[in-house]
Amino acid sequence: DKNGNVSGSIGKASFEPSQLEENARAFVDSVVRAKPASAKGNYIQAVTLAASMLPGIPLEASTYTKASA
Repeated sequence: DKNGNVSGSIGKASFEPSQLEENARAFVDSVVRAKPASAKGNYIQAVTLAASMLPGIPLEASTYTKASA
């Protein structure tokens, strides 16, 4: 969106935790690969996991960005 937020689906409630984590890492990797060369500093500032119509759970962004950097 215009504020730089990116959202996407990484699975369903029926998925195993390992499947969700693998999909989350793949999603973050794709965002990092799409980073414009002109973007400077900390590109991913926050990661939040949420189910439809439920509040989000903040995750440690560095868990996903270190492996992707």
